[in-house]
Amino acid sequence: MVVAGALRSSLGLLAIVLAAVGAAAGQAQEPEPTSGRKPAGDAEMRYWLENMVIGHGYSIDEVCTATGMGNEEVATALRNFGIGGDDRGADPIKPAGSLRMLPYPGGRHPRVGFLDGAIAPQRETKVSVFTPWDPKSYAVLDLPEAIWSNLGLTYLAHTHIPTIWDEKKETLEALEWERRGDGSLFSERTLPNGIVFGTHVVAKADHLEMKIWLKNGTDAELTDLRVQNCVMLKAVDGFADQTNDNKLLRQPFVAARNAAGDRWVITAWEPSHRAWS
Repeated sequence: MVVAGALRSSLGLLAIVLAAVGAAAGQAQEPEPTSGRKPAGDAEMRYWLENMVIGHGYSIDEVCTATGMGNEEVATALRNFGIGGDDRGADPIKPAGSLRMLPYPGGRHPRVGFLDGAIAPQRETKVSVFTPWDPKSYAVLDLPEAIWSNLGLTYLAHTHIPTIWDEKKETLEALEWERRGDGSLFSERTLPNGIVFGTHVVAKADHLEMKIWLKNGTDAELTDLRVQNCVMLKAVDGFADQTNDNKLLRQPFVAARNAAGDRWVITAWEPSHRAWS
């Protein structure tokens, strides 16, 4: 499901709420077609292996896809750090009293369908938020998925239709989330023309708060500013059906429920340009 906001100097605030009664189970995922990012140094290697194997339940093959490492290299690193799949759901990173969220590590495609419309998803815009009823189920938030302006498609977090930078043959560097000491996640990107945008994600006890902002660093006025944010429910058990029958669209809210009707994922942005799924 998607909530698009009308951009201002401060792009918007998103609250995502996960409410439920009961238990759920994880889902199998297929690898995504993107180049791997090998962690630099022992601290980053441990973090990302814990993120992938303990947090997201990755297999060794999936870790290889996400890191570009070989099977034996991954298996050796897991042994050296004492990391195993039996620890799934344990989270040494999550602050006490808050929902669990992690940077999405790549190596799996976060979408259920229309995969040709999201080739090589960039992980630096994506956050996994885990359901409070099941540590194996998580939604992937794409923040932002796209930014539009009078210049055209100014940013896109995967490969699909060309952006203004694709048309100019300019490649944007790969970034990572800044993991802050309070458990929040922060990102900031400067585009080649001087536009700067950023995202801040804060986990609370029963919801996530997110803010997206943009600064015009060009010498011309920007108009028709819109941001597209996406909540992907593929890995939330009971929510992956591609239908509107289990969704309520009440701008600025988009609410999705499971088949039993006892669990909900609700998201809203202010300001809101359009809500759809």
